[in-house]
Amino acid sequence: MLNEKQEKFAQAYVLHNNATEAAKAAGYAAASAANQGYRLLQVDEVVERVRLLENELETNVDVIEELESQYAFAKSNGHTNSAIKALELLSRVRGANSDINTNLDSETLEGAIIGCLNVLGEDVVLSMLSKCDFANSLFGEEDLENIGTESLVESVTGGAVDPPYPEDTTSSV
Repeated sequence: MLNEKQEKFAQAYVLHNNATEAAKAAGYAAASAANQGYRLLQVDEVVERVRLLENELETNVDVIEELESQYAFAKSNGHTNSAIKALELLSRVRGANSDINTNLDSETLEGAIIGCLNVLGEDVVLSMLSKCDFANSLFGEEDLENIGTESLVESVTGGAVDPPYPEDTTSSV
């Protein structure tokens, strides 16, 4: 049988999925919340209560649809970090928690990479490319740090390129 604070912790943990935040919400001191949260997650009865509460959770929100709309909004408004976070959460919800569980063919992987690169944006991607081991063969012997974005784009693409966005590809993320 759980005491009142342990029950509050279990309920808050289901909501926050963060032991420190759940401990604070349950009434433990902020200074010791991380330790208390960790300690509580070692108690079998608390862990079992969390499992029971998670199984009882019901929602009328289509999580995948909501995450997809959050991603689209973030991407269209230039909120790169929010878009990446939405993609990360969408990946977790769809069950791709690790590379071990994910079998990607080269076409799907390429689509996912293109989607991520589009989220990052041209300047960041080109800056990242200039740091690759093969950058000298791509860009020539010039000093890569002094090449402007337009020069990088032209040297990589030969001029114009308009890669598809994630919704135009068959991506698993």
